[in-house]
Amino acid sequence: FRFVIKGSLAGAAVYVAYDQGLLGSGTQGAEALRKAQAALPPAIQEWTSYIGWELPATPKFDFSPSDSWNKGVQTVMSALSVAPTRACEYTVEGWKYMK
Repeated sequence: FRFVIKGSLAGAAVYVAYDQGLLGSGTQGAEALRKAQAALPPAIQEWTSYIGWELPATPKFDFSPSDSWNKGVQTVMSALSVAPTRACEYTVEGWKYMK
């Protein structure tokens, strides 16, 4: 019974992520983030006023997931492209040290 409940919740989470465009391209993910940034603060404000809590103002972020993703991919590819050369250099240094 637990497996069915957990599987249903996981399936629902994947469906919502797919429906909102989070599993698509970087531009679709950035658009989903913009929609969330526009929708969440009013929803949280309404919820806190309903409960009676008061939260501090949310900080503003200037963050682009697609730019960060691209920078990460470029960094990884750069490291992979120099890996054989670095491995040879470290091997030569190791042999010199062992001699």
